[in-house]
Amino acid sequence: MRQARFSLPAQRNLFLLASGLSTMGSFAGLTAKGWVLMSGTNNPLIVALQFAVLALPTLVVSGPAGVLTDRHGCERVLVWAQFGLLGGALVGALAMPFTSGALQAALLLLSTLLVGIASAYELTARNKYCALLVQHPGELGSYLTSFSVVFNVGKLVGPPVGGLLVALTGPSLALLLDASTYILPIVSVVWLLQPLREQEQRSQQGESASLWAAWRGCGADLRHVLRFTALFCLVGFFHPGLAPVMAADFIGPGPQDLGLFTSVLAAGSITGGVLLQRNSFRLSQRPAFLLGSSALLTSLAQLGLGFDGPRAWTLAMAFLIGWGTAVLLSGTNLITQVGTSQVLRGRMAGLGQIAFLGGGGLSGLLAAGLTMRWGLAATCGVLGAIGLVIAGQELIRHGQDRLTLASD
Repeated sequence: MRQARFSLPAQRNLFLLASGLSTMGSFAGLTAKGWVLMSGTNNPLIVALQFAVLALPTLVVSGPAGVLTDRHGCERVLVWAQFGLLGGALVGALAMPFTSGALQAALLLLSTLLVGIASAYELTARNKYCALLVQHPGELGSYLTSFSVVFNVGKLVGPPVGGLLVALTGPSLALLLDASTYILPIVSVVWLLQPLREQEQRSQQGESASLWAAWRGCGADLRHVLRFTALFCLVGFFHPGLAPVMAADFIGPGPQDLGLFTSVLAAGSITGGVLLQRNSFRLSQRPAFLLGSSALLTSLAQLGLGFDGPRAWTLAMAFLIGWGTAVLLSGTNLITQVGTSQVLRGRMAGLGQIAFLGGGGLSGLLAAGLTMRWGLAATCGVLGAIGLVIAGQELIRHGQDRLTLASD
């Protein structure tokens, strides 16, 4: 057996660093693409479509990604996915200097679509891969929530970097940065990391390896978690798709304004992620309380955006939305991973993506349509009120329920 280049804790940190760097580049690129599409079309639906083509592939791809991960191994699927991310990002980077107009917009959306498909495989495989970098099951929850913090730090740093690069040099450099940040994750997984491969449990061929088998086998509690997350995300996870529209309407039309708005969202996400990381074991045992309270906070903040207020009020509500949605999404991922056996974790990661990214992609399109009809403030208020009802019912009916964690 080949000697590991780094200790297991060092490998965990390296994997976090590589993921954080690629996240920063991704959000710099998404910020640049969003600003180009908004300035070029001034159409909220086109802007929302970018997040939709990023998120909606999960409805079709995440299930097969989970099945493939559990069947063929998370490390192999992770490498395939990272090369796919690099290729998708390069399409966007090459579109900016060599095309213009409708063709450029189409290629930018194609780039985001390809990244969305590859991301579905990458996120699914990465969740299961994390379990191969810890020696004891009790360490998994804290390590998984560490990814939430790193992801949100990338969200915090990426948008202002993207906005600054757009302002100083144009969007081409931001998209080139996006593509280049996928190189370190590829290098780290292929050559540097030596996970505990013997710990991985793979599914066998046949009906037991299907996504439907994972849905049946995960238990009633986890099925309820996935249903609640999907339902709430339909009305409460539209801000990634409409971030350029929200920034332009509430703060200002420049790329720096978009960078500020998305950075405040990310700052709230980091705060929520740190809170979840420090209390991951205790909170993962009470899924309805964790997810219901984070959905309640998000809904209250959306309602707050429905009222005309100063710039500081808007940024405060954005901070709370970032906090609430980060805890909701990271909490769903945490609960579905630690609450099930290892052989199901790839497929559970896929089901989780279908719940929150699929719901979020549809939410962005719904919110864009309502914004064109009623205006952004009214849309935030209406969807916030609906989310308040959904979250309140979850807390009242299931707030005291507890989840038994998987032992492997």
